[in-house]
Amino acid sequence: MPIFEFKCKDCNHQFEELFLSSDDSVSLCPKCGKGNVEKLMSAGSFRAEGIPTGSGGFDGPACGGSMPGG
Repeated sequence: MPIFEFKCKDCNHQFEELFLSSDDSVSLCPKCGKGNVEKLMSAGSFRAEGIPTGSGGFDGPACGGSMPGG
């Protein structure tokens, strides 16, 4: 189930909402209750160990020890 980010065009409140794949209803702003909201484009926040970092390298273990087999 994806989480979408929204911004209310009336009060500028930003919020997230979990959607079922079959649910395509328009969200209401939880702050002002109006339906004048837009879906925002957001970057994913998932990161698994061993995935390349932004610098092109790989992160090692969190404890700072050596990688197995290396």
